Amino acid sequence: MNETQTEKRRFTYAEAKALLPRVQHLTQEAHARVERLLDGGAKAPQVREQAQSIVNAWATEMGGLGLDIKGLWLVDFDNGSGYYCWKHPEPSLDYYHTYEEGFRRRVRIQ
Repeated sequence: MNETQTEKRRFTYAEAKALLPRVQHLTQEAHARVERLLDGGAKAPQVREQAQSIVNAWATEMGGLGLDIKGLWLVDFDNGSGYYCWKHPEPSLDYYHTYEEGFRRRVRIQ
């Protein structure tokens, strides 16, 4: 493995739950910044570029934590057989889906 390759992170449910408050905080912060930009009503290209920059920084930060970004404000914690799935503003980590099924087929964790 060279310096540009990173090993994919696997999470136990306990590890994912422990990391979730940080993920929620960072996501809420980025989401609020984007909302403030867009609520101004301006559609100028620089506003869209700033919003995209915030989203890109959020995605980079989530990736740095070992998460898979599956959409806007949507992340998955890989557990080796599928994903624990969280989407802003869900209050907790309550869903799972297999690698094949994805967000639409996620099920509540019992």
